[in-house]
Amino acid sequence: MKKTRREKDSIGELDVPADAYWGINTQRALMNFKISGRSFSSEFIHSLAQVKKACLLANRTAGLIPDDFATALETAIDEVIQGKFDDQFPIDIFQTGSGTQTNMNMNEVLSNRANEILGHPRGSKSPVHPNNTVNMSQSSNDVIPTAMHVSTLIAIRDNLLPSLSRLRMALDEKIKQFDDVVKIGRTHLQDAVPIPLSTEFRVYKEQIESSIDRDLANASEGLLILAIGGTALGTGLNTPKGFAKNAVGELSKITGFKFEVNPVPAEGISSHSAIVRTSSALRSLALTCMKMANDIRWMGSGPRAGLGELVLPENEPGSSIMPGKVNPTQSEALIQVALQVIGNDAAIAAAEGFGSILDLNVTKPMMIVNLLDSIRILGKAIDSFVENCLQGLEVNKEQIARQLQESLMVVTRLAPIIGYDKAAEIAKIALSTGKTIHEVVTESGIEINGDLDELLDPTKMV
Repeated sequence: MKKTRREKDSIGELDVPADAYWGINTQRALMNFKISGRSFSSEFIHSLAQVKKACLLANRTAGLIPDDFATALETAIDEVIQGKFDDQFPIDIFQTGSGTQTNMNMNEVLSNRANEILGHPRGSKSPVHPNNTVNMSQSSNDVIPTAMHVSTLIAIRDNLLPSLSRLRMALDEKIKQFDDVVKIGRTHLQDAVPIPLSTEFRVYKEQIESSIDRDLANASEGLLILAIGGTALGTGLNTPKGFAKNAVGELSKITGFKFEVNPVPAEGISSHSAIVRTSSALRSLALTCMKMANDIRWMGSGPRAGLGELVLPENEPGSSIMPGKVNPTQSEALIQVALQVIGNDAAIAAAEGFGSILDLNVTKPMMIVNLLDSIRILGKAIDSFVENCLQGLEVNKEQIARQLQESLMVVTRLAPIIGYDKAAEIAKIALSTGKTIHEVVTESGIEINGDLDELLDPTKMV
């Protein structure tokens, strides 16, 4: 049998694994929330520890914690931030909607580790108490939302923005590579007038840059506003004077972000509009990625019975039964990730609507888990798409030239000269006879004011 220690709380007594840094509150949560088998990511746990450190330093400045206790507790917090105790946060993500169980988990781990540093056994709750000391001037209601903002900003900065930068550079290279390629444009999946291939890739780049410079930037501004110091309902109950300002200042130093105190802390506790806006920005980015991935797999369809304009990299066999088949797997992976992000956004929006009841949003864990998941998988899928698809894309110039030669929509260039109706008649004749627009015009004897070869040159139409 695994060794245990006996701990007591206001409800009663319970056995806790002797070697665990968590305590009785965490143990109760492990018993009561056996739902998904998923626990919070280390990035969220580390952000929560950063919030605890900022609060500790603010309380220390206020003279509320003895120096030796504070030093031991700060050491414990730094160890958690460094990932030393990642295995000590096992609680299911589906728990109390305020995230109280995870906050208490953190309090217990930090308390036990600090007491251990001070020479006391785990489970003693003394001299560093999980609630009285570690959670001083705090509530789960303001600590968890603050950690939500911090972890989101860090994930965007460290995981998503670098991936988007690599995508933007890869698109730049493709724009240069495809600059002299003119192809058939398509609207409604039907042939349209010619368009430079580089223009289509400029569209993707413009949308990506818009996501970075407008959507994510605007969303991040809202994440810089923190509810810490509001405690339970935003009233600041049980905090010393200046605590919120000092805690936010310390957190800014710790993370490198310029945080601000929410002028109405209750807003950041009862509702999470900043999280919703960030998720919406990710949804917009996902839609951009989906368009790019869809377009590229369409242009690469074939190789003989599709559009066949792009040659996709051969990464792996495409079929277990059809030899030699190559599939647009990177596009498909990115599309699936985009769909998941859209689904996560729908869940987050519903959580804001159904969870924000009176003075507390009670879906905090689900909201932040979905948001961090969206950031993580989007960043990784974009990296995979850039490395395994975008960088290796090539042009099938012979196929593009053949399609241009047979294009009916180059007749659009003649419409201002001979009129729309006559141009439509020429297009229909060309379609029914299998001839080119140039051949039909030449054989019909229609007088054209201008050089027909130049007028029908696709490169002159862009």
